[in-house]
Amino acid sequence: MDIKIIQETADYLVIDKPSGLLVHPAEHHEKAQTLVHWLIRKYPEIAEVGEDPGRPGLVHRLDMEVSGVMVIPKTQRMFLHLKKQFQAHAIKKIYLALVHGRPGKPEGVINFPLARSRRKKGRMSAQPQATEKTREAITRFYVLKKFQHLTLLEIEIETGRSNQIRAHLLAYGMPIVGDKVYRTKKVKQKVELDRPFLHSWKLEFADLNGLKKSFEARLPGELEKILNKIK
Repeated sequence: MDIKIIQETADYLVIDKPSGLLVHPAEHHEKAQTLVHWLIRKYPEIAEVGEDPGRPGLVHRLDMEVSGVMVIPKTQRMFLHLKKQFQAHAIKKIYLALVHGRPGKPEGVINFPLARSRRKKGRMSAQPQATEKTREAITRFYVLKKFQHLTLLEIEIETGRSNQIRAHLLAYGMPIVGDKVYRTKKVKQKVELDRPFLHSWKLEFADLNGLKKSFEARLPGELEKILNKIK
């Protein structure tokens, strides 16, 4: 399993997760090798870190198809420190997404509440208003480049709900290129891509000394090729 380590300290590990890698064991993927398996083999001490024995060392996650930067605490103290920052929305998480459509403004905020879809198992659904079954979700987007029928966005999330970016962009009328789950058939330009064009680009958090640490993961080659192809 080839996982790039961006930086490693005694307290944490910053990695560039490849697309196609599950973060932890999940239903329907019981036999799949996951990031958790790799962590335990390489860092056995991480088995004692965290709150869920099935998800040691995990304080956040990325969808299987999504690539990019992640932070893994190597100690319980760092786990709790990062968890507190995530809960306070103090960690900056920036993504790159290529979407269908062209927004009418250079930046915007999507704040539809999210709930589990009643029609499609495993999917999240954006709702018009909050109810007892919804959770707050806030996604900010900034236009980086416009193409004929596609737009490259910088995405910053204040909350970290499951599938938040994918569900929000679909509800906003800008489904992610290559997303076979959160998609619509009404697109003006087809792009051959077997994964969502969604990449965890930058991550910023405070270390145990309170110092801000910023990390970046470059776009994978297959996504760079798409951008070069549609220029």
